[in-house]
Amino acid sequence: MVKKRSRWELIYDVLKVTYEEKNSKKTRIMQRAYLDWRNFQKYFELLIDKGFIAKCTSIPDNYEITEKGMKLLERLRKVDEIRIVGEMLG
Repeated sequence: MVKKRSRWELIYDVLKVTYEEKNSKKTRIMQRAYLDWRNFQKYFELLIDKGFIAKCTSIPDNYEITEKGMKLLERLRKVDEIRIVGEMLG
């Protein structure tokens, strides 16, 4: 059985894919983050509204991670590392 991802894991995945893909369309980010369209829209719009992801200025209909998004991604990466260590110890 597949473990259901938490809200923070979904946000982390969307930010990570947006960073790795560098200027991608929504569909590509959604596919790489393994999200259905409804959940993707919910979290993607939240990240745009809060300034973590922005539309690319050079490529229409593409998106990129912002500096604010990079900071959040790094913090979530550290939390994920702590979670993994906790699971290994616990």
